[in-house]
Amino acid sequence: MARKSRPNMSEMYLEENKDQIYENALAEIESFELPLGTTLRSVYDDQPNAHQRFMEKLDTCIRNHDREIEKMCNFHHQGFVDAITELLKVRADAEKLKVQVTDTNRRLQDAGKEVIAQTEEIIRCRVQQRNITTVVEKLQLCLPVLEMYSKLKEQMKVKRYYSALKTMEQLENLYLPRVSQYRFCQIMIENLPKLREEIKEISMSDLKDFLESIRKHSDRIGETAMKQAQQQKTFSTTLQKHNNVNYGRNMHLGRSRILDSKNEMTLKRTFEEDDDHDEEVLTAQDLVDFSPVYRCLHIYSVLGDGEIFENYYRKQRRKQARLVLQPQSSMHETVEGYRRYFSQIVGFFVVEDHILHVTQGLVTRTYTDELWNMALSKIIAVLRTHSSYCNDPDLVLELKNLIVVFADTLQGYGFPVNRLFDLLFEIRDQYNETLLKKWSGLFRDIFEADNYSPIPVANEEEYKIVISKFPFQDSELDKQSFPKKLPMSQSVPQIYIQVKEFIYASLKFSESLHRSSTEIDDMLRKSTNLLLTRTLSSCLQNLIKKPHIGLTELVQIIINTTHLELACKYLEDFISNITNISQVTVHTARLYGLSTFKDARHAAEGEIYTKLNQKIDEFIQIADYDWTMSESDGRASGYLMDLINFLRSTFQVFTHLPGKVAQTACMSACQHLSTSLMQMLLDTELKQISMGAIQQFNLDVIQCELFASSEPVPGFQGDTLQLAFIDLRQCWLCGQLAPKVALSPKIIPDSCPKVKRKRHLYDI
Repeated sequence: MARKSRPNMSEMYLEENKDQIYENALAEIESFELPLGTTLRSVYDDQPNAHQRFMEKLDTCIRNHDREIEKMCNFHHQGFVDAITELLKVRADAEKLKVQVTDTNRRLQDAGKEVIAQTEEIIRCRVQQRNITTVVEKLQLCLPVLEMYSKLKEQMKVKRYYSALKTMEQLENLYLPRVSQYRFCQIMIENLPKLREEIKEISMSDLKDFLESIRKHSDRIGETAMKQAQQQKTFSTTLQKHNNVNYGRNMHLGRSRILDSKNEMTLKRTFEEDDDHDEEVLTAQDLVDFSPVYRCLHIYSVLGDGEIFENYYRKQRRKQARLVLQPQSSMHETVEGYRRYFSQIVGFFVVEDHILHVTQGLVTRTYTDELWNMALSKIIAVLRTHSSYCNDPDLVLELKNLIVVFADTLQGYGFPVNRLFDLLFEIRDQYNETLLKKWSGLFRDIFEADNYSPIPVANEEEYKIVISKFPFQDSELDKQSFPKKLPMSQSVPQIYIQVKEFIYASLKFSESLHRSSTEIDDMLRKSTNLLLTRTLSSCLQNLIKKPHIGLTELVQIIINTTHLELACKYLEDFISNITNISQVTVHTARLYGLSTFKDARHAAEGEIYTKLNQKIDEFIQIADYDWTMSESDGRASGYLMDLINFLRSTFQVFTHLPGKVAQTACMSACQHLSTSLMQMLLDTELKQISMGAIQQFNLDVIQCELFASSEPVPGFQGDTLQLAFIDLRQCWLCGQLAPKVALSPKIIPDSCPKVKRKRHLYDI
């Protein structure tokens, strides 16, 4: 029973719980606040008859609501009826009102159409006005951009590229950001880099044209710069000489007058040229337009590629430098070749110097110095090579003058040129060599044209003309009346004049070398010494050795060298007057002309001795002794008399020679004659001599002794000259002819020296 009662209580609890669940579900359905799905699922569970029971609850709930609605309707029904009644009453009035409102609305619509149209027009105008205002505002923002872009195009058109870049910078940084939302601005922004590249290309093209232009015009630029430097130097030098009243006071009178007149004309011409020069001074800027360089430099600097431009410019200029420094193969043949070479180099460095001073950083002093050192080494090598081909001293002198102007011009621009002046000293040696060769030909021509006879002067005027050319002084000759003869030949004053001309020519090279007067004096003396000791000495030696030069010419050569030797001191004074350096200076060199002319005289004297002996040999060779003749002719041989007459006439020419020279020549001739006659007697082929031949030979010997005793050359003491034939006499006194003939004492004259002492020898 107990077991059965417990389930019934449980079921009762479940029933009550179910009722509560259904009530809650209905409440939720009525609230419409929660989703019904959850509520319905809670109703339709696994309990049997849940749907039926829920429907029952739902019907009960509906009936309850219906009763409540009915109660409420019953409560408000009278009011509802009253309201309907009222509505029916006002229905007619509402119809009237509707008609009136419709009519009023129609009339109002008809009356408002014009207002509406005007209002719409006003609205449209307001919209347009607002749009216009907006457009104006936007245009005010865009117009500066468009104006700047138009300005940019105009600048590009007139090639103001640097200004165009500045305009681009303003556009990018200031104007375009304000209107970047517009499409045309985007197009502008896209075009600006292209324009920059175009500007770079155009400026680079202009730079290339500029480089080509200065390459073509560098010679003209250099020529103008060298001309200006030369004019400035000439003006300064001429003005200095003009102010120095003592300049050239001690120089030779004739030459001094010529130089003074030349200085006055040069000074006048220099002042005139300087006036013209002041009117129009051409510079590198006048000859070349440098604006492409400035423009390109600024453009690349603005674009941040300044270093690229600097490297490109320097690279191209180095290439041009190598081309400029490359000489033409025929440059050494003409002055114009050297002038063009120097002008191109000067023009190149004048441009670089201008770029250095007007730009900042494009080229530096270190760069120009490095470029100059490279160029200087090349220039020196080229000049060494090409100057070695120059054989014309005038061309070498022109080259020197060009080098001096070239060096002075570049020195004025701040380039060191000491190595060029060192090179000039090397070229000076070559110049002296070419001068020596030229003067060697002049000396040879003078010697060939000389007649080797004393200079005749018919009157005082001719005498003054000669002594104006050559410093000759002879008090004894001055006392003689005209006409008279000067002891030297015509070649002496000509040689003296040529030596002076050589000194002038050597001086021309020494000028403008920035050397002291002492150094110039030393150079002149050294070059003159070379002329005397090498060139003139060689010409004299060759002249003396020539076959056609006879004894008379040799005698005149000795006389000439004597006077030239005496004139050496006047040459030293001449050099001292030119350089204003006293000869008493410790370092002053002396001329070696004394030894030169002494050597020439000694050679001429030796040649005189040789030619006299040769002439004697010629006479001896025509001697035709009949060694078997029975009797002598009773007189000396014809060849011997001709020989003696020749010697007499020759020794008469020796009167103008120094005494020792004439005496030595006479003694040498007599000794050679004695030796030749003795060799004739002692000839091994001569086997026998007749008494008649001995007598004839004795007559010849006696004639020789008489010639010696006649003192053909004054100055011999006693019988010194006769002793030349003593060996010939002693030839048979000593018995050397005994094997060939038996001598009789009667053929030996008593007058012979030592005959009396040795007469007993003839009896053997």
